[in-house]
Amino acid sequence: MQALKQEIEDTERAFARMALDSGIEAAFKAYAAPDAVLKRGNTLVSGYDSIVVYLDKNRHEGAELLWSPDFISVSGSGDLAYTYGGYVYTFPDSSGVIRKQEGFFHTVWKRQPGGDWKFVWD
Repeated sequence: MQALKQEIEDTERAFARMALDSGIEAAFKAYAAPDAVLKRGNTLVSGYDSIVVYLDKNRHEGAELLWSPDFISVSGSGDLAYTYGGYVYTFPDSSGVIRKQEGFFHTVWKRQPGGDWKFVWD
């Protein structure tokens, strides 16, 4: 079980690193499963194609998202896992002032047929 938790931690950290290096949108597109769901505010965005459209429409130039898992749990079958922890989202507003939002994330991960992990809920 510890090896599976390490896989999830490594995946979560690679996801966060990609968000910094390649942009938030690119990272979410790369790590979303075909049947993923994003919860943003009171909106659910269901399915990979809808997520891509949502991310493209809601892109904030200069935004940065930092997060790290504080807790990881993996199912006994080894094909589902979830993480949660804190995040910090910074972005320039329309006047160029950097704004900061802090909160908690919760992500559900599912092992894909090829063996890699993709999120199905974020």
